[in-house]
Amino acid sequence: MLSRRLFLALTGGALASPAISWGEVEVPDVLDHILLGSSDLDEGIAFVKEHTGVAAAFGGIHPGRCTRNALLSLGERHYLEIIAPDPAQPGSPDTYRLRRLAAPRLVGWAAHPGGLDEFAARLRSARLAFDGPTPGQRKRPDGRLLQWRTLNLHDDRAGLLPFFIEWSPGTVHPSADAPAGCKLLRFELSAPDDADLRRTCKLLALDVTVTHSERPRLLARIAGPGGRVMALTS
Repeated sequence: MLSRRLFLALTGGALASPAISWGEVEVPDVLDHILLGSSDLDEGIAFVKEHTGVAAAFGGIHPGRCTRNALLSLGERHYLEIIAPDPAQPGSPDTYRLRRLAAPRLVGWAAHPGGLDEFAARLRSARLAFDGPTPGQRKRPDGRLLQWRTLNLHDDRAGLLPFFIEWSPGTVHPSADAPAGCKLLRFELSAPDDADLRRTCKLLALDVTVTHSERPRLLARIAGPGGRVMALTS
């Protein structure tokens, strides 16, 4: 998985008024899922339920990565992954330094660029260093096996750039059967060198909004039932 040199803090809460408008929905088509890190999975699930009104469902464990997750659909082909340490795998590695988190934090995102072999060829032509594609899998509570491949950039711009995922044929995308009721309203990247970041995103075919800020950050807004809105940002 990607190294994360900067961990993105989380702020926000539940806004009670359904009349609140965030304007036009701005979500990259290429976005697959966003990752919310937590030192404890149950606490992460409770946090999301408090702010959206929807409880994420246990997804399974990641063998060898010492993590487990819970999932929440954010609409077609988009979902939220709450990722936390797996108590049954107490050893290293500590992916995303989850055990050190004092509160749930947004720690990254994944994009689906299409076939990873073709995407890897494009990166080689652009002389961008990467690892993969690497196979991965996870068994769901119902016993069904999910399989995928990932590709990770050597330079992920301090966590702003995603890792890339290709789901295997026959694997049901998690957004299709994870608990529904929430929608991703907005997702964007922000950085001091926004012009350079925008050029990199264009090179990677990431149709994501890039804005200027004093420090790097991710921003996501998720709408839940009853007009609740959870804002995840640095």
